[in-house]
Amino acid sequence: MSETLRQRVHEELKEAMKARDKTRMATLRLITAAFKDREIAGRGGDGGELSEADLQAILAKMIKQRRESAKAYEDGGRPELAAQEREEIAIIEEFLPRQMDEEEIAAAVAAVIEETQAAGLKDMGRVMAALKEKFAGRMDMAKASRLVKERLG
Repeated sequence: MSETLRQRVHEELKEAMKARDKTRMATLRLITAAFKDREIAGRGGDGGELSEADLQAILAKMIKQRRESAKAYEDGGRPELAAQEREEIAIIEEFLPRQMDEEEIAAAVAAVIEETQAAGLKDMGRVMAALKEKFAGRMDMAKASRLVKERLG
């Protein structure tokens, strides 16, 4: 049986505690807390366990928040806080699949546009849905959206 994302985070947290790596420990605790918060919030609905895709989405959201914070700190003249946010991003990214680069995203967008036979902007939703289904967690959907819009526009 392969190790789940939740188990990997737990094991890495134990290792960070042994190594007394405060930044890593704090970041891994934040990840664990985010998982638990989402699970508790979901209990009102279906109450089921979070899937690996749900956990990856939580991590992607955490990365996005930290990128925004790092930019705000840079703009505000606080490079030390921006550097701290980037350290947390690097730790969180370890638990996500490798992200596609710009060229890979462009190639995937072109392939999906061809597959779906999209002809104009009215087909953008169909193309984005296919991209999300095929490349969830591995593709920056904001970049993909921009490329789809350029190609179909």
